[in-house]
Amino acid sequence: MVHINWFDEVIKRKDDLIQDTQSILRIKSVLDEENATKDAPLGSGIKEALQFMLEMGEKDGFKAKNVGNLAGYIEFGQGQESVGILCHVDVVPEGDGWSSDPYGAEIRDGKIFARGAIDDKGPTIAAYYAMKIVKELKLPLSKRVRMIVGTDEESDWRCVDHYFEHEEMPTVGFAPDADFPIIHAEKGICDFDFVQMMSGEKEHSQDVKLEVVSFESGRRYNMVPDFAKAVLHVQKEKTDVIQRYKDFLHLQGLKGNCYVENGSLILELEGVSAHGMEPELGKNAGLFLAQFIKENKPDQQASPYFEFASRYLFRDSRGKQLGISYSDEISGELTINVGKMSYTRSKGGMFGLNLRYPVTTEIEKTKELLELIGGQKGFKIENLSDSKPHHVDENHELIQILKKVYEEQTGEKAELLAIGGGTYARSLSSGVAFGPLFPGRDDIAHQKDEYMYIDDLVKAAAIYAQAIYELAK
Repeated sequence: MVHINWFDEVIKRKDDLIQDTQSILRIKSVLDEENATKDAPLGSGIKEALQFMLEMGEKDGFKAKNVGNLAGYIEFGQGQESVGILCHVDVVPEGDGWSSDPYGAEIRDGKIFARGAIDDKGPTIAAYYAMKIVKELKLPLSKRVRMIVGTDEESDWRCVDHYFEHEEMPTVGFAPDADFPIIHAEKGICDFDFVQMMSGEKEHSQDVKLEVVSFESGRRYNMVPDFAKAVLHVQKEKTDVIQRYKDFLHLQGLKGNCYVENGSLILELEGVSAHGMEPELGKNAGLFLAQFIKENKPDQQASPYFEFASRYLFRDSRGKQLGISYSDEISGELTINVGKMSYTRSKGGMFGLNLRYPVTTEIEKTKELLELIGGQKGFKIENLSDSKPHHVDENHELIQILKKVYEEQTGEKAELLAIGGGTYARSLSSGVAFGPLFPGRDDIAHQKDEYMYIDDLVKAAAIYAQAIYELAK
């Protein structure tokens, strides 16, 4: 019987662990398709982060392979079967309002601050060091251990699609990209656009207060937008509109800006960003600004767009007004995030929606309801993608081993959780999300000043090391 103090093994390597975490956090690995090349199909920053991991793996004596510049793997051990650790090195855009450089990896108050610190570069390095510990201790294993490194988790999962076209599926595995103790259920994730069907009418009413030239908010389906901007023509009472906007901001407890530029009134609103799986943790800048415009009589062409935002989406992240609200005991409530909003006089309006639905949802019926209500209000569904829900039974051997490891390492009961987030675990038939966020810690993924506690990084590495050993021995 092997007795190893996994925590002590991590402490021996703690300085290197922190340095390597800082090094990868300093790479701006945000999707950049505009500057993509054949060798860097998702942009140079993402390619650099992938190369960082593979080169580190080679240097430490692992087998490392680049899979089409979209993914890669780092592996050791022998055997037909394999244990997969599914990580990603791409990050969402940094957004605004940071108190230090988003790619500075600054350490203060026992935390590393950077975009990707908790999602998912910090946990990736923790899991890598866990592999390294098991390998360096030369423990007898019956399975191979393979870290799969993805590069497009925050967008379209092209990395996973490409990887599994060319490489094997691990027998079992986990993704260090969510919460401890164990995530055994993940909601389905459906992204789509509600696109306005233009009627061609451009009538002007004498009662119009605002003519909307353009309106824009949000960059990603899976983020609550923290900024929105509208360009308006105000025929009269411009100072009156400005005062009402200031009153609106004050009433809602929000910050914003208003100014005149080239004769147009510009309204800007600052919201609070959050992960799209729980929109209630943020304040959607686009929906708040749309609500103000709707309350102030926009022109006839713009009115249906802002009316729809107000009636069906504002302050309703559960789909009640759309008639699609649903929940189940395994995975909780359906949620909707309005991640993108845009409107122009020439093109009309668009809402980019991120729907996260419980594992027992009849999603085809939900889609039919959305098509029906959208059609009635002049919107059609476009660009729909759907990632099905994922659920591993609690009696599965994978769950039982991870429960044992977590309880031995923390002294706390390993409750099974369900999330609205989508992790790479769902790409495995037998995979779960496992950490790194400990119970009681704030979830600051996708938010400004994202961080990870150094103590948690160390603790997670110890848990992952034991888990890898137990699953592969």
